[in-house]
Amino acid sequence: MSTLNASTHFDLVVVGAGIVGLAHAYTAARRGLKVCVVERDAACVGASIRNFGFITVTGQGAGDTWRRARRAREVWGEVAPQAGIAAVHHGLYLTAFRPAAHTVLEAFMRTEMGAGCELLATPDAARRVPALQLQGAQSVLYSPHEMRVESRTAIGLLARWLAEVHGVVFRFGEAVLEVATPRVRTSRAVLHAERVAVCTNTELHGLFAERLAPHALRLCQLQMLRVRPEPGFRLPGAVMADLSLVRYHGYSRLPEAAPLLAQMQREEGESLAHGIHLIVVQSADGTLVVGDSHHYGAAPEPFADQRVDALILRHLRETLQLRSCEVTERWVGTYPSSAETDCLIDRPDDATRVVLVTSGTGASTAFGIAEDVFAAW
Repeated sequence: MSTLNASTHFDLVVVGAGIVGLAHAYTAARRGLKVCVVERDAACVGASIRNFGFITVTGQGAGDTWRRARRAREVWGEVAPQAGIAAVHHGLYLTAFRPAAHTVLEAFMRTEMGAGCELLATPDAARRVPALQLQGAQSVLYSPHEMRVESRTAIGLLARWLAEVHGVVFRFGEAVLEVATPRVRTSRAVLHAERVAVCTNTELHGLFAERLAPHALRLCQLQMLRVRPEPGFRLPGAVMADLSLVRYHGYSRLPEAAPLLAQMQREEGESLAHGIHLIVVQSADGTLVVGDSHHYGAAPEPFADQRVDALILRHLRETLQLRSCEVTERWVGTYPSSAETDCLIDRPDDATRVVLVTSGTGASTAFGIAEDVFAAW
């Protein structure tokens, strides 16, 4: 993939080559615009590759977030095969172990967001997914809407495809120092563009810091693990459990979730204090990506806590029938977080947009967000 181009004049300059930036580049290129993406690192190494690669629809917050996730899932389904990105698996299985969790799932199924989903009795779930640990479980929500890609390779493949097929120019290893649209000053050149989309994720104190400051953004740091199960272990889709029902807004904001939260605070207070909720997805090599936790602050320390990993692994063993559970990798990821909104779209002027996903849902919503940004531009 060519990373430099002699031209310095474009219709759109995108700052940041994470999934939010790439989604804006794709949306613009589809509209016939000449696009340049400028990324300070030599490759995308941020939150966009340190996640589950899990395009999640079911459980996203009602309204814009759920709507954007549905659209993003459609775009992923169109783009992934063209870009050579494999869909590792589809669907979601969420086990309700507590009666109060089952009540939340029943309420969720009565909303429009439950369309296409099924609430399975445990015998049906056991036949579909023998790997689930269902002793004492109440029910299992099945959603067909989800899709999983290997994020560590998908982002690079998407960028390569955008360059080779859509003519997007990438300038890696180049920091953007100033944006005064139509002028973009980088560490190597001065670029010109009719429009600029700033998608810089955790860089809260750089470009447009004065405009971000009133939003009281924090950083959220999460811990994740890669686990090798016994040979032949297979999951047909992603797996979650009760803790997700008090975390994901599509469930947690239902009135029926309040009793479950009270029970979880009594029974799983330590896990809630660390922001833990279980997500498990499987990679093509059979390993499981498992997480995650959430710790907030202006500058979270970059150190993983073994106690948090132990809690995550306990929830894993309680949710899946695993004979072997070897941890092969551990890592942390960071994303901006807001108590006000799942996505911040700021308009410094008519030609400039600052777009930050502030809920850790970039992979799930970015394509939908980019379409909204261009529709209103």
